[in-house]
Amino acid sequence: MTREIRLNAFDMNCVGHQSPGLWRHPRDKSWTYKDLDYWVHLAKTLERGKFDGLFIADVLGVYDVLNGNVDAALRHSAQVPVNDPLQLIPTMAYETEHLGFGLTASLSFEHPYTFARRISTLDHLTKGRVGWNIVTSYLNSGALNIGQTGQTQHDDRYALAEEYLEVCYKLWEGSWEDDAVIRDREKGIFTRPEKVHPIRHSGTHFNVPGIHLSEPSPQRTPVLYQAGASSRGKDFAGAHAECIFVAAPSKAVLKRYVANVREAAERVGRNPREILSFNLQTVILGETDAEAQRKFNEYRQYVSLEGAQTLISGWTGIDFGQFSPDEVLRHRYTNAVQSAVETFTTIDPDKEWTVREMADWVGIGGFGPVFVGSPQTVADLMQEWIEDTDVDGFNLAYAVTPESFEDAVDLLVPELQKRGVYKTEYRTGTLREKLGGSGPRLAAPHPASGYRNLGETTSASRRVG
Repeated sequence: MTREIRLNAFDMNCVGHQSPGLWRHPRDKSWTYKDLDYWVHLAKTLERGKFDGLFIADVLGVYDVLNGNVDAALRHSAQVPVNDPLQLIPTMAYETEHLGFGLTASLSFEHPYTFARRISTLDHLTKGRVGWNIVTSYLNSGALNIGQTGQTQHDDRYALAEEYLEVCYKLWEGSWEDDAVIRDREKGIFTRPEKVHPIRHSGTHFNVPGIHLSEPSPQRTPVLYQAGASSRGKDFAGAHAECIFVAAPSKAVLKRYVANVREAAERVGRNPREILSFNLQTVILGETDAEAQRKFNEYRQYVSLEGAQTLISGWTGIDFGQFSPDEVLRHRYTNAVQSAVETFTTIDPDKEWTVREMADWVGIGGFGPVFVGSPQTVADLMQEWIEDTDVDGFNLAYAVTPESFEDAVDLLVPELQKRGVYKTEYRTGTLREKLGGSGPRLAAPHPASGYRNLGETTSASRRVG
């Protein structure tokens, strides 16, 4: 098989991220998340390994579902403390040339007018290497702490997301024409007013009458990532996403998800092959299979099962503290991440999972599978998963950082390159172009491309008025 394998690194501006308890490992440096030295070293390491990007997760809120309080999350650093991810990116971009940056930002908690400016600024500062992971958020604590009465119902959040993106597309794509900024020193004109248009958006959730505050950035709209795994989320991804992030624990689940998103894209007239899919994966590497297994066994000694239960409770909205460790999971409706509840029942249809077994699974790498072995073994597994599921690549989480990422760059990448399934050089251009796009901007029939005629609309309305 010669299909190219794509890799992102998966991290978060916090301690431990997907492997609760492993901050205690003597070689783990995740506790230095608040130091730019950690992030610059990581970015340079990933660029050396020709990674497509660094995908930075985020949550606004705390995992306070377990036992109805935040104690376990604080005790085990289950994604708290957590800092703002956006502020990391300009420094890492300055220290690198090609690495992309996927920023997770919730549209539930920030107005699109201000958010659009933040992203345009970031796209300018990175010279077009930024992507946005569109999330609607699932933690009730986040909603409460910004003054809402509670988390909006799951499908209602996607209805808001559709309008949110419409506002952003109008600001990014339609407000400023390509030749609006002329910087004419002789005439004393920096921007031609007739080339900048108010978007005049009046909708159910947002009213944005004016112009975008930023001049056009290299990509205008950032590369769009999406991670919703519910039916509604997959339809949303098919309509808008350029890259999808999946946390499928088995090939059967992953194959079905990728196929569903491609079908959703085809239904709205998009080319389904233009959507790149990345599955959450953790790789534990050694020079030999035995060495990798020894390392994995060493890591497992530091897993916090209560920390894992804290994450599962937050992801599903179900307090697993109310069950005994050996109680079997039963399907329950949740207003949090619906797919999280279904995940364990689809790993093995014949298996009944206990709470303890679920926590043990999540202890290293979250919901995603863990590959343990030599570079040859892990490369075989990756190629097998790509061939069997149609996934395009992997978001690699860490068990111990930066060790997990350094092992991937130093051991796995050379093996993949030797097989001819991994790039040896970056493509030129913006992140969108590096990922295979024909240009820096979104092309038709993506819905964003439909908002580039605001100048004509504005002119017509002026003539009528």
